Amino acid sequence: MIISERINGLFVTIGKAIDTRDEKTIQKAVLAQLDKGADALDINIGPGRGADGPDAMKWLVRCVQDVTDATLCIDTPGLKTMQAALEVCDNPAILNSTTAESAKMSSLFPLAAEHSAEIICLTMDERGVPNDAESRAEMAMLMMTTAMEHGITPDRIYLDPLVLPASAAQDQGQKVIDAIRMFRMLDDPSPRTVVGLSNISNGASGRSLINRTYFAMLAGAGLSAAIMDPEDSELMDVLKTTDILLNKRLYCGDYLRV
Repeated sequence: MIISERINGLFVTIGKAIDTRDEKTIQKAVLAQLDKGADALDINIGPGRGADGPDAMKWLVRCVQDVTDATLCIDTPGLKTMQAALEVCDNPAILNSTTAESAKMSSLFPLAAEHSAEIICLTMDERGVPNDAESRAEMAMLMMTTAMEHGITPDRIYLDPLVLPASAAQDQGQKVIDAIRMFRMLDDPSPRTVVGLSNISNGASGRSLINRTYFAMLAGAGLSAAIMDPEDSELMDVLKTTDILLNKRLYCGDYLRV
């Protein structure tokens, strides 16, 4: 599942469009992402909006769903902003995200249940991101069992092992891959997994090459979804090729054009 990362106020064009409530620019970007192969859209108003956050998110959600019925991945750390988004969201929704912190789970799992939404679960808690795959798997199981207590079944959860920048935490790249393999054994059928792919290349040169290489490694480990840039044509070619090599798509001579 390709979740586009580009409808995000951190990008200058999108941030300005949110500031000025420029529907045309947002909708043009949305359609471009879908045309390049996005299955869902990560919707993020960007940082520093303060009291304007809920209204800005409501406007953005309405603006996007006026031109698509694709799944919206509502990306905000603010509970009020998340609630505001879900109040106006008619499309299928994914909450992005909760952690294993008790306060987060006790507020976000009921919200997901109330709105029949799916939810991304980040494997971190009050102490931060675990250093090893085993601890990530323990947190993943805790969040799965807690979610079920709130009526959220495992098929509505995405487990995120938290990709860290290779430039700052080089040893974590392999540990994330190991965690994905462990997550797949936590239930039957295997839980779905997701990563923020571009995190791996933050602060590095050759970002696109790092993203493409890491994506292929993650796909081989069984990754289900990625928040990524579908406008990176070479990255999309890697995705299509991994689908062929993992026997997920029927090979044909023009498979890159499909």
